[in-house]
Amino acid sequence: MDALSGRAGLGAGLSLTTAVLWGLLPIALKEVLVVMDAYTITFFRFAFAGLLLALWLGWRKALPRLRRLTGKGPWLLAISVLGLLGNYGFYLLALRHLDPRTAQTVIQLAPLLFLLGGVGIYKEPFGPAQWLGVMLLVVGLGLFFNDRLLTLVSELNGVGFGLLLMVIAAVSWAAYALAQKTLLRHLNSVQIMMIINLAGAFAFLPLSHPGQLLALNPSELGWLVFCCLNTLVAYGAFAEALNHWQASKVSAVLAMAPLLTFLFVALFSLWIPLGFDTQPLPLLSYFGAGMVVAGSVLNALGKRLHWRRKGGDISQ
Repeated sequence: MDALSGRAGLGAGLSLTTAVLWGLLPIALKEVLVVMDAYTITFFRFAFAGLLLALWLGWRKALPRLRRLTGKGPWLLAISVLGLLGNYGFYLLALRHLDPRTAQTVIQLAPLLFLLGGVGIYKEPFGPAQWLGVMLLVVGLGLFFNDRLLTLVSELNGVGFGLLLMVIAAVSWAAYALAQKTLLRHLNSVQIMMIINLAGAFAFLPLSHPGQLLALNPSELGWLVFCCLNTLVAYGAFAEALNHWQASKVSAVLAMAPLLTFLFVALFSLWIPLGFDTQPLPLLSYFGAGMVVAGSVLNALGKRLHWRRKGGDISQ
């Protein structure tokens, strides 16, 4: 593994930047969904990021050479593309039925599934701290929905359907992340993201209605631009943070994103009208969300804690 720069403060700041942006993203997406369909939003997000990354890599003469992909490379690239396309698409479709706070809580299943996939596919260690993290996350989700659990099962056209779509989005992201873990041997992360974003733009273009852009007022256009910039800047900050700070610590900070979403919803609802229900949730739901975040943090730090207990090297 590459050596870290030693600039832990910069790594922490970049990680927090990513967490803030990911905490704001579902709020912005929910606002744009009021005036634009999910497929069109996803097309613009993919096209914007893909074109900028292509220009950047072209300027640096570092465009990916797909003909060099051998063995499982093409299949891994296909899984990565389909996984992230599915994640973007199903996440937005789920947001039509869920408020941002619920969306951010449920999507915490994604890193859990990635962790479990790493254990099954890459034989990564899975220690007691991670088992505790899984338990906290599962119990936390149950507490978050508490009195709504029966409604979720019976309400196939409302919140329950949105929850199902969000679980599919989490599974799709885990598939993307697991495939990219090996694909990084063939391409770097920026090249992979360029390919995925351009592929996503082409895939969603036939389903989208770009003309909807002309009907947006300045506020709505601002939310859309923020959504397009958000993913590009957030992923860039995330990638750079890994050069300065341990991956486990970066992941632990990113696990705080749901709590930031709760905070931003509470603050924004005081200043501006939002296009979704911002009423306070039951107290038990807040406690459950906190348990979900705690479980995600434990899962992120679990490998580090496991090596520390065994006296292993945790410097990377």
